Amino acid sequence: MKVLVVGRGGREHALCKKISQSKKVSQVFVAPGNDGMKNVANLVNINELDFAALKEFVLKENIEWLIVGPEEPLVKGIYDELADVVKVFGPDKYTAQMEGSKAFAKEVMARFNVPTAAYEEFTSFDKAHEYVKKSAYPLVLKKDGLAAGKGVVIPETYEEAVEFLKEFYEEDATCKLVIEDFLEGEEFSLMSFVNGSTVIPFDEIAQDHKRAYDNDEGANTGGMGAYTPVLQISKEARRQAVEEVLIPVCEGLAKEGTPYHGFLYAGLISTRDGVKVIEFNARLGDPETQVLLEKMDSDIMEVIEAVYNNEKIELAWSKDSVLGVVLAAEGYPADYVKNAQVDNFNLDGNYYVAALKEDEGKWYSNGGRVLLAYGRGQDLAKAKENAYKEVEKLKADQLFYRKDIGNKGLK
Repeated sequence: MKVLVVGRGGREHALCKKISQSKKVSQVFVAPGNDGMKNVANLVNINELDFAALKEFVLKENIEWLIVGPEEPLVKGIYDELADVVKVFGPDKYTAQMEGSKAFAKEVMARFNVPTAAYEEFTSFDKAHEYVKKSAYPLVLKKDGLAAGKGVVIPETYEEAVEFLKEFYEEDATCKLVIEDFLEGEEFSLMSFVNGSTVIPFDEIAQDHKRAYDNDEGANTGGMGAYTPVLQISKEARRQAVEEVLIPVCEGLAKEGTPYHGFLYAGLISTRDGVKVIEFNARLGDPETQVLLEKMDSDIMEVIEAVYNNEKIELAWSKDSVLGVVLAAEGYPADYVKNAQVDNFNLDGNYYVAALKEDEGKWYSNGGRVLLAYGRGQDLAKAKENAYKEVEKLKADQLFYRKDIGNKGLK
């Protein structure tokens, strides 16, 4: 079969590599992709949001499966536009609101009694201001809509909260905000393959590192590194996440006549009161996908086809630990250095590329998060050692990275 992956980042690189290893697949295409993944997929110069051009390509090439990586085309309705000509692994426009709207996701969780933080919704500065005056801190402010993993702020004080509210409402006077209680505990990411009431959760979980700098300091980013397994999160916590979060949401949406299909990501936190949901994503997480798919031994297209046919399937996993370190352009997630040169990069190395371009044999950055270097090992310590060896092979003076990825799992 021929498969088209939609997207251009590190998650899509990992998907392309994994799909290219499937015995069911003859060709992998990626639209638009990036130069760093050209050894595992055929690059197609079509923007992720150009649904008409994607449809034309699908028909011309007799593509059997369209696998959607990023959230924006899902939220804007790529499933609705293309599902009549190709099998699409991703949710329709309505259920993609699980990521596209924080308020929608919270309302779904409330309907199906899914554990999450208490919250209120606001569409004006004045009402939000009144609420933060009487709130306990820290507090969590989430801008409704897509924000590439950076639409969440956690003010420590009332004064900080007011500054954030001013920023939000100066930018958009009718901005919808979800303000929720801060949850304490250890965060983890659980992903799953879904088709209506058929839910195949990943047996392995990962832990992301959202803050830009060591010791969880700096601004929230799209993710600066990840690792798996996360041994400090109990099997009971994962079981609770499956039985009290994933299954109720998927079965509930199916019973309402709006079944979810595709990847569903649950961002979770293990608190002293049990597992609670921080957020949902309507696709695989980035950078967690890179380490999880590296650890997964299953043929991913066999799994996707089984789920599509509502068949149960067991996932197979390596015993190795896998750890990935993101290298980002100086200044990210704010204004960042452009066209930073990256020397000693090797297409066949242990890298998943988010934003690299090649020019006359030299490699340059083409975005904020540039690539992820990963390592495998018989335990997390060895995986970390091997990942940072891959980082050190690169010469990239204008990129930065965290040096403490995986430390929580090594305590």
